[in-house]
Amino acid sequence: MISKFMSPRTQFLLILACLPFATPILAEDAKRTATKLADGVYAIEHPGHRHDGLFSGNTTVIIGARQVLVVDSAFLPSVTREDIAQIRQWTDKPVTFLLNTHFHNDHNLGNSLYMEAFPAITVIAQAETKKNMDMFGPGSAGREDRTNARLQRMVDSGKGPNAQELSSDDKAFVKQVLTDRLPLYDEIKRTRFQSATLTFDHDLSIDLGGREVQIKFLGKGNTGGDAVAYLPKEKIAVVGDLVGSPIPMANDGYPAEWIQTLQNLAQLDADTFVPGHGPVLHDKSRILLFHDLLQSALDQLNAKLVESGPAMSRTLEEVKGAIDLSPFRKRFIGDNESLAEDWEAFTDGLIKTLFEEASLR
Repeated sequence: MISKFMSPRTQFLLILACLPFATPILAEDAKRTATKLADGVYAIEHPGHRHDGLFSGNTTVIIGARQVLVVDSAFLPSVTREDIAQIRQWTDKPVTFLLNTHFHNDHNLGNSLYMEAFPAITVIAQAETKKNMDMFGPGSAGREDRTNARLQRMVDSGKGPNAQELSSDDKAFVKQVLTDRLPLYDEIKRTRFQSATLTFDHDLSIDLGGREVQIKFLGKGNTGGDAVAYLPKEKIAVVGDLVGSPIPMANDGYPAEWIQTLQNLAQLDADTFVPGHGPVLHDKSRILLFHDLLQSALDQLNAKLVESGPAMSRTLEEVKGAIDLSPFRKRFIGDNESLAEDWEAFTDGLIKTLFEEASLR
């Protein structure tokens, strides 16, 4: 919920955070980095905190003796083209497989550019992911256009989301964000949506030539069809938005089921994990920490509902005060107070989603 007591800038950032498939974005822009995880395996971390909301998830490149598999194709076309150019520096082998870990468009809008560059490519997704991609993917440009229109109304009226007057600094901020978004929106609206061409239900194994990639559905989490790419020999797992760093992508999804999915993920024999956003993880501590936070939130909600009655007869406002996730705050964001509002948006969204799940029981 956007409160009238929030600053206009915070309200605006939460508007972007509440857009489909987006996340809170308060930190400064990071640099695009490529990390070698093993011979022929690379993780590309894209700048993840653009103030305009138009950012891409991580991309992983897995090169075998015969062919290449890429995990997630980014969002902005210019970002995807940079990735394809980088892949061609690493290898002259063709990209014949592209896995979309889930349907959020910051991980798959670049599919058509891979299809243009590598016409024989197969785009893979879990069956539920393809269904959602087909539903939401073609509307990406329209959603961004409507966001631009909302920002333009704020600039023209000088008023924020709750009709409060914008300060000169806030108005300049919104105007700059709109200025930054418009050329990027032009990129997006010229991009053709490309859905998955091959689906799987639970497991799919691909031999790239001396390198096996196991594609797995370990359960619902961030979405109903989260896929994991697992390299058993190299002990690497590419996990999409099942895990995020420093703050997970968890303002929707299936948090009660996510707990078991994270347990399943932690049971993989892996010591390197590529999250959907943020730097590569080199142990399971972040997975286990997120699991414990979800479990704590669920346990506290259930305890409140036992006391007050089923969620269907309660409101979110009546129960959310009973859930205290502050003991986890420092473990997620440390002393980086620039992430404080991200943390609040994440925990508020998580509690709301848990309550909505409970209301359906």
